[in-house]
Amino acid sequence: MSLKSFIGRISLRRRLKQMTPATLNFPGALTGTKQVLVCLPGGLKELTIVKQFLPTIKEIFKPAVITLMPMPGVRVNDIYPRKGFNILSPTLNQVTWAGLPRRNYVKSLQDLEFDMLLDLNFEQSMFVSGILLSFPEAVRVGRGSFLGKPYYNLEIRTRYLRDERNICRSLLQTLEKIKGAAIAPPGGGSNGQ
Repeated sequence: MSLKSFIGRISLRRRLKQMTPATLNFPGALTGTKQVLVCLPGGLKELTIVKQFLPTIKEIFKPAVITLMPMPGVRVNDIYPRKGFNILSPTLNQVTWAGLPRRNYVKSLQDLEFDMLLDLNFEQSMFVSGILLSFPEAVRVGRGSFLGKPYYNLEIRTRYLRDERNICRSLLQTLEKIKGAAIAPPGGGSNGQ
């Protein structure tokens, strides 16, 4: 473990102690989303995989405003379409020495009032972990057996371990089913299917 990661972990533990997570009612918490922040992975291969699922994300959370946030220093304006999405590209100046987001960057994100964060990373990131801890009132969704409870309040496990495409597909299909269950009429009435 390097000195940077050691200091980063200490800072994350301090932020974790300051955070008081909200009590959410699932699946109802997914129905009223207005602002969604999608945390993109850092690798080019993973970015191209996630790009395939952008229409699905848009459809699941319609009419919410969807904002894409790549890893610091990664420019995605050339490979990601701007149509229908906002892109917030953090610069390296918005990251601390230990890899955490700076307070002014977190404040600017909090001003946008995201009520849902969707973490599509396949590797742990101090930066994304710091962002997740900065939104205790939001629904924070991630894949199972990854970061866990203090960072996510909805953790979706898949049977896939290393297949990034199927992990994304499974995560989004599960979200769609959970959200569909919240919208379904009470009493299990038929909707014509």
